[in-house]
Amino acid sequence: MLTLASPQRKKTATLLAFMLIPLSGLVTDIYLPSFPAMARDLGLLEKNIQLTLSCFLLSYGIGQLFIGSLLDSIGRYKPSLIALIILVISSVLIGISRDLFVICFLRVVQGFSIAAIVVSKRAFFVDLYSGDQLKYYLSYFTIAWSCGPIVAPFLGGYLEKAFGWQSNFYFLALYALLMFALELIYSGETLATKKPFKGLEVLQVYKMMLSSGNFVLGVFILGLSYSVVMVFSMAGPFIIEHTFNFNAVTIGYCALALGVSWMIGGLLGKRSIHWNFRAKVIGFAFFQLLLIALMLGIGQYYQNLPVLMFFAFIIHICSGFIFNVYFTRSMIAFPNNAGIAGGLLGGLIYVLTSILSYVVSSTGSLKTQNDIAWRYLCMSGLLFVVILVWMRIRTKKIVD
Repeated sequence: MLTLASPQRKKTATLLAFMLIPLSGLVTDIYLPSFPAMARDLGLLEKNIQLTLSCFLLSYGIGQLFIGSLLDSIGRYKPSLIALIILVISSVLIGISRDLFVICFLRVVQGFSIAAIVVSKRAFFVDLYSGDQLKYYLSYFTIAWSCGPIVAPFLGGYLEKAFGWQSNFYFLALYALLMFALELIYSGETLATKKPFKGLEVLQVYKMMLSSGNFVLGVFILGLSYSVVMVFSMAGPFIIEHTFNFNAVTIGYCALALGVSWMIGGLLGKRSIHWNFRAKVIGFAFFQLLLIALMLGIGQYYQNLPVLMFFAFIIHICSGFIFNVYFTRSMIAFPNNAGIAGGLLGGLIYVLTSILSYVVSSTGSLKTQNDIAWRYLCMSGLLFVVILVWMRIRTKKIVD
């Protein structure tokens, strides 16, 4: 039963939902500037530290695959409260742990917790809003989400310099505790009618969604768009510190700039609602490929941090634009099963991203600017191909 009857409480709960959406970005990115410091302090290889991020992304993705259907049955509110408390506890435990296995396990736990929070808040908007108002709020999703990647590494760089890498996770614990208190006071349940959990019916819904070629290819496009961004997140900190000889604060500033570029791409996507869909998507994807080719060419003669950041900034704008356009289209495809659709969409995106980003970042050399550029090229080239396939299927359906 709905507990947000008053307009003021509905407004406050909506604001809190937007404050929780960036939490996934915070948990993902706040310790990126601390990758080199963690490796040194814990006596681990670089790829071992990258594994902690991959564990989080993978569990975050897998969690969304089944949590959505559960939230349609048990509600959105209480699961998100429980997940916030788990996030508080796990963050503190990571801060005091020095064992890689324990940290990876706790990152897996955090992935499932964040999945419950994010999926519940995605469904929150579909529960309370409809029509143009729903599209309006959904168009701000990637913009709100990008606040996490913008603020997190910038803050994390300073926290690591002042208090050590553990302070990143203590900050996450405090933020989650604050949001738990605010949710407890001001928010509430938004699911009007709870659906009995029936495993067979859920599988049928999954089958229906996965039989939609547009939806599945849209997921691949979203996953590849985000994988382009994750190339820098996984590899950038080590190159900036080891090759260009800058510290964690500089890494934080670089990640801050790239978070802004992702937001710019999202804002452009929101403002492009009335543009020709085919032209804008293919245009941005092709421009991204050309830019990476130019980056590789210039990298033969000039390799330094300003050159790397210039190209990465524009590349991430393109990815942010494509992600925003396809996310809004995919999220409203199945309004009668918002929890399952949101969970399946987000889950598949992050499963795909975790696999691709780890494989790309953990194979081959990671010492030069062009090592990142080649990885950008792999992700962007595959993204362009999938977009062309999606467009061809869409055009054929329209003609038929």
